[in-house]
Amino acid sequence: MTPRRPPRRGAEGELGGVAFGYAVRTLRGPWFSGRVPARGVAVTAVLALLAAASALVAISLGNYLIPVEQVAAILVGGGEEFERMIVLDWRLPVALAAVVFGALLGVGGAIFQSLTRNPLGSPDIIGFDAGSYTGVVITMLVVGTTGYWPVAAASLAGGLATAFVVYVLAYRRGVQGFRLIIVGIAVSAALGSVNAYLITRAEINDAMTVGFWGAGSLTRVSWTSMLPSLVVAALIVVAALLLSRDLRRLELGDDVAVTQGGRPNRARLALMVTGVATVALVTAAAGPIGFVALVAPQLARRVTRSAGAGLCGAAAMGAALLSGAHLLSLLIDRFYRPVPVGLITVCLGGLYLIRLLVRETRRQYGPPR
Repeated sequence: MTPRRPPRRGAEGELGGVAFGYAVRTLRGPWFSGRVPARGVAVTAVLALLAAASALVAISLGNYLIPVEQVAAILVGGGEEFERMIVLDWRLPVALAAVVFGALLGVGGAIFQSLTRNPLGSPDIIGFDAGSYTGVVITMLVVGTTGYWPVAAASLAGGLATAFVVYVLAYRRGVQGFRLIIVGIAVSAALGSVNAYLITRAEINDAMTVGFWGAGSLTRVSWTSMLPSLVVAALIVVAALLLSRDLRRLELGDDVAVTQGGRPNRARLALMVTGVATVALVTAAAGPIGFVALVAPQLARRVTRSAGAGLCGAAAMGAALLSGAHLLSLLIDRFYRPVPVGLITVCLGGLYLIRLLVRETRRQYGPPR
């Protein structure tokens, strides 16, 4: 009779096994050692491939159709000069922006949903994107400049100022997630009134430019704005990864974070600045794109079957969602008329928000009688 092997433990055990319904593997290297959920890695890889495939198909669409296989050949150095100009100079930065900006929104949503411990705690619900958009509106209509760096700086300043106001108004011997969301919604409504007032008082051409910007469109993205956006996005992602351990500690509560050697207030401030920076960068380059930050972390948590909103899974889901929305906008344009990608994400995200609100209401108060 052969002796039975002891069962391997999961994320709460030693080497691997099953945790939260998915397999866990331990990776060890000369500078790191940690447990990695196999399902999470697989799902993240699939979502990344889906985002890349959507971007590839999106590049092939337009007034001048280019087969997907020809697009792939151009991206590796082949193709004719005219088609190379269309793909590399005009369409590639837009498709790349859909992937990168979607990933940033997913990261920002995961950060704030973890900080607030609430599925509604995303930057667009709290109002940080409204603050970034207010900074853009003031820069364009009041200051009168449309350069990338002034607009980007104003977007970041507006988002940070809004975050500071929301944090101060929501602070009562600490910040609770639900209070932060309610205050953020109120501040967002006030900023929406300010934006509407400035737009209605502006010249018609300026008002149309800012209004189209507010719809959230990727068509204005070019290499001039995309290259600096890639550099800033890389810095934001690195900062988010470095702060991911503090984020996990804060999910357990401030007392537990302190016992584990963390500094909750300093970590929370750094995470809020990082989360606001994700929204500000996207708003500066493409305008406010709503609901991706809200939906991506929750969908990623469900498909990976994880206990919380992981940054990598949320980034991959956000990239897939925004890249898919961009592809859908191109298909609508081909058969109907141009539709900004921000309107598509708002329509789809609004349906998800209704479902989320109904589910949360039933969880707290039970089914309607």
